[in-house]
Amino acid sequence: MNTASLRLQPPNGTSAKPQRNLNCKNLHITTSGPRPSNRLRMAAVEGQPNNTVYIRNLEERVKLPELTSTLTELFSEYGAIVDLVAKKNLHAKGQAFVVFDNVDSATRAIEEIQGFDLYDKPMRLEYARTPSDATVKAKGSQEEYERHRQRRIKARESRQERERQEQEALRQKRGADAAGREDAEMGVDQQQQQPPIKKPLKGAGLKSTSAAGAVVPDEYLPPNNILFLQNFPEDYDVDELSAVFGKFDGFREVRLVPGRRGIAFVEYDKEAGAVKAKEATSGMVLGGEGGAGGKPIKVTFQRK
Repeated sequence: MNTASLRLQPPNGTSAKPQRNLNCKNLHITTSGPRPSNRLRMAAVEGQPNNTVYIRNLEERVKLPELTSTLTELFSEYGAIVDLVAKKNLHAKGQAFVVFDNVDSATRAIEEIQGFDLYDKPMRLEYARTPSDATVKAKGSQEEYERHRQRRIKARESRQERERQEQEALRQKRGADAAGREDAEMGVDQQQQQPPIKKPLKGAGLKSTSAAGAVVPDEYLPPNNILFLQNFPEDYDVDELSAVFGKFDGFREVRLVPGRRGIAFVEYDKEAGAVKAKEATSGMVLGGEGGAGGKPIKVTFQRK
């Protein structure tokens, strides 16, 4: 549609609210569609109330200028927008922040837009975990703003380092698996080609020095605060995994691995939360109707 009135209607199965007509010009958007999966019964408002709305599950293929214009048009109906941030880097794709000039506007926007489709994807809204740069700059001193900015930079660097370690752990695991398969294949060939070897005398044996022999199996890795998930249904996303693992104390986030399906990392604030989550979810069957036809997931601690 080139020029249209955008009519917000509740997802199927929800109680109807008064309809809002938004005059959206030149915006190719829709805000109706199926109700989110029953596995995602999210609260209407999450987090500590503040004036910044965090939006996720946005369509990543939409160009940034168009997305920014669309969000501005949509959210300006709920109050004055101080700032709107949508980024195009790989980690932040599909996410945006809308900063209002007051908390009430942010609350109304979250309550009324939660779950509505934008570009055929249901939006997930919640309060931002930390104040926006614009809010700190407007309400605090320059010194407070600099401290806030430095904390944000350190948090981003810490997240990038965790992601680098996770990628390295995956690379090492793939290398170890490949080495183990190669050793196994070589062992079978040698058994077929060589005559039986006499059993050595007690004490005369040597410890294995192969790379595969030195790798600790996943099941015996020491505990830490990050879990490594495998074998979950490929159609599961961050929200559905968060619904499962977010029940345990200290839950921080779920991180999918770009380009790899069926694997993810779940991070907790402390090791104890990860231990409880692993004990409760190892072998849990996900997918299918009520678990029927699903498959058990594999949950281990991240390899360091």
